[in-house]
Amino acid sequence: MADKKIIAILGATGYQGGGLARAILNDRTGSFAARALTRDPDSEKAQALAKLGAQVVKADANNINSLRQAFDGAFGAFCVTSYWEHFLPEKDLAQASNMAMAAKQAGVKHVIWSTLEDTRLKVPLQDKRMPTLMEHYKVPHFDAKGESDKVFQQSGTPTTFLRTSFYWEDFIYFGLGPKRQPDGTIALKLPIGDKKLPGIAAEDIGRCAYSIFRKGVEFIGQTIGIAGEHLTGSQMAAALTRALGETVRYDAVTPEEFREYDKPAAKDFANMFQYISEFEKDFCGARNVESSRGLDPDLLTFDRWLAKNKDRIPLT
Repeated sequence: MADKKIIAILGATGYQGGGLARAILNDRTGSFAARALTRDPDSEKAQALAKLGAQVVKADANNINSLRQAFDGAFGAFCVTSYWEHFLPEKDLAQASNMAMAAKQAGVKHVIWSTLEDTRLKVPLQDKRMPTLMEHYKVPHFDAKGESDKVFQQSGTPTTFLRTSFYWEDFIYFGLGPKRQPDGTIALKLPIGDKKLPGIAAEDIGRCAYSIFRKGVEFIGQTIGIAGEHLTGSQMAAALTRALGETVRYDAVTPEEFREYDKPAAKDFANMFQYISEFEKDFCGARNVESSRGLDPDLLTFDRWLAKNKDRIPLT
């Protein structure tokens, strides 16, 4: 590790950070080394990264001094918050501020901040098109990240702003995938009408981030959006039909219907889908598939992702 540039990776045991750590570790002849930051270095996932060659370091995103020490000597840092662990936008904001300040204090040369749009810039809180959530947000898990862009800009930390897309893994873990109905049929119910949803395999986010670090300073100060494909609900249902060997129909439910579903953060997701649909041109335009493939030539399509993951999608 001594002759390589260290990338300190927050969320190293999660989707995005884990993908980046593995991309670095799999590139044996590359010029970067992975420093996996985690609250629990003894966890199974942390130890798996250690066995692959990562330096595993204990760090707490809630403590700026902990982060500064973890960033010490690092060339780069990958910064991401874990909103779904706590469902608290204010915590995301505080953690992002800690990351930006710690990176600046440690002299990190290149930060990638994994972010999303602040939807309130297009749908103000007083806008009745969608309900305001938690008094201050339209799409809490988007807005907190988008608002946090400012702290990285104001800190003076050399930052690339990486805008991600809908994880196809959410079809596995968030109950957003197709479900078998009482009549035995399978339906994919999403409130996106006939609009396209940019999606991506979570592992590919880390691979794209690694490419940005390798390309260097040309991306500092830029906002880069990534996606594996832009697909309509009908196109996703067709791909699911091919993968599962059973007909999957697409039901275009309304955002109002979706908000009432018994799913984690149903209201948050309903507002997210509504926002993406209403601003489809801008949202998809900010996530160009071809430029994403320029970062990751092996970027998965939805069909290829399904070939690997179809058996993990719960239908009940």
